[in-house]
Amino acid sequence: MANDNPTSSDQVIPAAGNPAPYLQNRELSWLDFNERVLEQGADESVPLLQRLNFISIFWSNLQEFFMVRVGSLTDLSLVKKHIVDSKSNMTPSEQLRAIYLRCHELYPAYERTFEQVRLLLNKVGVTHVRPGELTDEQRSYLAEYAEANVTPFLSPQIINARHPFPHLENGALYIVVRLDEEADNAQDQAKSEHKKKGKKGKKSKGKPAKESTKNASLSQNVGAEGTMLGLIPLPRQCARVVKLPGDGFSFILLEHVVEMVAEQVFSMYTVKHTNVICVTRNADIDATESTDENDEDYREHMKRILKKRARLAPVRLESERELSDTLEPLLLDRLNLKKHQTFTTSVPLDLSFTWGLASHLSEKQCAALIYPPFTPQWPACLDRKRPIMEQVTAGGDVLLSYPYESMDPFVQLLREASRDPRVISIKITLYRLASQSHLAEALIDAAENGKEVTALFELRARFDESNNIEWSQRFEQAGCNVIYGFRDYKVHSKICCITRQTDDGIQHITQLGTGNYNEKTAKLYTDLSLITTSPTIGRDATEFFRNMALENVSDNYDVLWVAPLQVKPLILKNIDHQIELARRGEPCGLFFKTNSVTDKEIIDKIAEASQAGVKTVMLVRGISCLVPGVEGYTENVRVVSIVGRMLEHSRIYGFGPRTNMKIYLASADLMTRNMDKRVEIAWPVLDEKLRDRILSYIDVSLSDTAKLRELLPNRRYTPLGFFAQVSPEGKTIRFDSQAHFMDEARLKARMSTEVEVEREVEKREAVAAAEPATPATATAPAAAAAAPAGAATPAAAAAAPAGAATPATSEAATVPPEAMSATNSAAPADAASGSPSADATGTSEPALEPDVIEPAEEVTTTAILPHIEQPPHKPSLLVRALAAAIRFSNRRK
Repeated sequence: MANDNPTSSDQVIPAAGNPAPYLQNRELSWLDFNERVLEQGADESVPLLQRLNFISIFWSNLQEFFMVRVGSLTDLSLVKKHIVDSKSNMTPSEQLRAIYLRCHELYPAYERTFEQVRLLLNKVGVTHVRPGELTDEQRSYLAEYAEANVTPFLSPQIINARHPFPHLENGALYIVVRLDEEADNAQDQAKSEHKKKGKKGKKSKGKPAKESTKNASLSQNVGAEGTMLGLIPLPRQCARVVKLPGDGFSFILLEHVVEMVAEQVFSMYTVKHTNVICVTRNADIDATESTDENDEDYREHMKRILKKRARLAPVRLESERELSDTLEPLLLDRLNLKKHQTFTTSVPLDLSFTWGLASHLSEKQCAALIYPPFTPQWPACLDRKRPIMEQVTAGGDVLLSYPYESMDPFVQLLREASRDPRVISIKITLYRLASQSHLAEALIDAAENGKEVTALFELRARFDESNNIEWSQRFEQAGCNVIYGFRDYKVHSKICCITRQTDDGIQHITQLGTGNYNEKTAKLYTDLSLITTSPTIGRDATEFFRNMALENVSDNYDVLWVAPLQVKPLILKNIDHQIELARRGEPCGLFFKTNSVTDKEIIDKIAEASQAGVKTVMLVRGISCLVPGVEGYTENVRVVSIVGRMLEHSRIYGFGPRTNMKIYLASADLMTRNMDKRVEIAWPVLDEKLRDRILSYIDVSLSDTAKLRELLPNRRYTPLGFFAQVSPEGKTIRFDSQAHFMDEARLKARMSTEVEVEREVEKREAVAAAEPATPATATAPAAAAAAPAGAATPAAAAAAPAGAATPATSEAATVPPEAMSATNSAAPADAASGSPSADATGTSEPALEPDVIEPAEEVTTTAILPHIEQPPHKPSLLVRALAAAIRFSNRRK
């Protein structure tokens, strides 16, 4: 069975010679990506709380990196067989040394960025107080608060001969307390005196009660011998953010409150000093370990395997302050770590609290500190008042662009399918689901309504295993047919097939996506989702699910490309075709949008294409093992990256020059694990309108001058704003593509509402024209027609789809004018491992692991592909509705 190890798939027996100059190590490239996330925290155009959230994303990304990538490399370094990275020829041990060295370079920048944002937040009334900054009033308050709300939940422990070193949980915070071993002699003396007094007490029956109480107190406050270390786990029952009295919103973190009461907790000892520590453990579990699927249910096997994750070996130790010369060697010895695996930082060791800070602030305070709120819009191509299934089966293909457009239409389609008597079956692959999912509930309803529902759950989706296990159990209980994918491959495809019996025979409605069926991340990640009734794609979808049920790897598809047998070979074949065109002097070109590029075969083929003269543009959010612009190898390759407010997540492959480029959308990144170790799907965009729409999307993305950065031959990225334009007045003008797409979605939704209102007006005109004109009724239609003009009547409100507000309540109208400008340097910006997005309260989670307002007329961009002109501006709803009412009134006269 294939190893589920994400690093081992990129390791090979060493080849002769040095690595090609256009290749770089994937781990170091990933650390460069996370540095770009951190730099969003230093970007002055980003609102302050969002900057703090970007720093939090850097932290969480790095946490996962150590758990997975460093953990995996640590395992590989213990393998006796000599293996190396296929791109850099580095052994696992060499990679680990380079990683730790690079991280020690990143930590100071991490501290500086956090401290800068902390101080700026202090100035606007969001004050993160450290213990040394407390006022007397705040100290007094904390003493009472701790006694009532913290101390009762503490579970302190000592470490000595009779109390062995405990297991430190992965990612948990501990207060480590250094106890003075020199005080042991004083304790021994106290115990001796106590025993003597105890003996005297037995002889003297008339001993005063006061002295007896004193002896009892002494007995309670004598510590154990040989104790020099104490630990206090941070209690989970207590609030992490402790609000302090004072102006604005001042707070202190729970770990510092616990540190303040440590002397009371260990009152029987002498406390020398305290510190906060956190251990990161290897979390790269092997889901294939010791499994016999004939004897054990796979779901139960995964539950057992997951329990092992918490006890894997440590790979990093962090502390808030330098560890003492006594404490450091003790901890390193007990955790089996080396000095270079320790990191000291003044940044809180767990930054997850940042996402909840906005909930402590007023709406007015939040408005200045977070991005203007954005709600995914109902797509303009669909009428919210009509059934989605009716529109999909009657019209052409539908393309949804998340998060600018909502996932709701697809969820609504599933709801309709669950009730449609003509629907026979619904089949879907599920890699990651939200913990609360309307989509999953719709599938369960379908099964309970008698539909045949097949759900392929990938229980090995990293860090979503438990959630998928719980959902799979619910699906089974509802009567769904649940399968768990392949023994040898993760199923990472995103495909759903609804089969209906119509008067004309069997009909398939197929949905294909570049991202997961997760409503939460669909509001944060940029992804594309196609819904089609194409019979060819429908037949391929049916064949795909048949193969999944039989655990059969196949290439028997007419249109779809399915990995592991087809995607990489067909990518290489299409690149070869572009090479042939270039050698014949014919127009050619390549474009790839992906999260990461690590597959050596594909990289080598792109380098070959570059040497043949094929111009290649790659929009790569994260890792790029391909180094562009290397003379003699990759001069014709450009690699750019966008890290902004939304997590760039969609995968697009383009073959040929822009004028006739063949476009494929896919679930697969250009990574060895996706190409060779997973079941992935790529599919062609056959509809010309949708193809043009995707090309326009690419053009706008490549025209970004606010967040787009380019990878240079020296393996460094251009700084933020490098491509920004400067006006004749000396003002820096930045175009943020993600802000553009958000505003474009709002505009389209608003225009769609206007069209609906116009249709309503026309209907009323028609009804009025058909009625006989009488004095009593002559003015009624005019009044009815005039009512929508203000868009404030119940009828007008009903005409507007949810999510597309009328002018008086439009989401765009609540955004400050400067935020609406696509040239504003403060336009909304993102993360990782991952990227964030905030709701109205700014409390949304980061988007890890990670799809628009029109640019100013005079703005020039540095588009890598030609920029598409924006459509002409249409009159507002108010103007057009008033015009319709005036036309109606004139006709009546």
